[in-house]
Amino acid sequence: MIIDFHTHVFPEEICRNRERYFHHEPAFKLLYDSPKSKLVAAETILDSMDQNQIDMSVIFGFPWKNMETSRFCNDYILEVVSRYPKRFKGLSCFDPSAEDAAKETERCIQAGLSGVGELAFYESGIDRNSLNHLQPIMEICKQKNLPVLIHTNEPVGHQYPGKTPNTLLQIYEIPLRFPDNRIVLAHWGGGIFFYRLLKKETRDVLKNIYYDTAASPFLYHPEIYALSCTIAGHEKILFGSDFPLLSPARYFKELETADMNPAIRNDILGNNAARLLHIEPEKSRT
Repeated sequence: MIIDFHTHVFPEEICRNRERYFHHEPAFKLLYDSPKSKLVAAETILDSMDQNQIDMSVIFGFPWKNMETSRFCNDYILEVVSRYPKRFKGLSCFDPSAEDAAKETERCIQAGLSGVGELAFYESGIDRNSLNHLQPIMEICKQKNLPVLIHTNEPVGHQYPGKTPNTLLQIYEIPLRFPDNRIVLAHWGGGIFFYRLLKKETRDVLKNIYYDTAASPFLYHPEIYALSCTIAGHEKILFGSDFPLLSPARYFKELETADMNPAIRNDILGNNAARLLHIEPEKSRT
């Protein structure tokens, strides 16, 4: 079973009229101002899934500052999941600092979504105030045993739209603050998994952390697959394409060059996500 854990989907209204949503949304404008930055609806992802033999995708929108826009997008995710229950799982997405963030978390989970994400702190980084805003959201997801996907990125190297000012220490503060949550760190967690090699503390702190591969072909050499399996454990790695930013085929090609055990490859491509989402790992698409 192949599960793409990291895909973005938007209602047709936003896909057609993105510029209407730039006002008071600097992060959205930064990422999607260029016409080359793709915005797609669910049917486009579904076509890509069929072409790439992907059984299921986890879909979500954008962490809008405007909660009305967040509800609009979350309602769309709910509608898509309801229409294609065997093909999609959905996450609730919003600005964690919004006044009704916890209420929106509860609403979406009760309506059938499978967790929260991709939450992002594009302007502030993951500072202490951001962690405080995450607290009630994390508490709800902990009680429901549902994952939270958080945008992270490497704090060194080249700059690109959407690269936040997070530090490794800030990323590390997430599991320190929320040790009992099941947390997925997008984009390989900014490389934080390397510090599992430290002899004291870190391996235990990072025990409930998962890492998705979103944007990996843009950011890392394929060697990261073998290294992450050795250091983080292959059972904590989730295939995520960041579609429509990249085609899933790019990841499959890199996984082939990684020359890993087929069972490990299957875990990364879907079995790990299935367990995280409470899906039978061997269930086939019908």
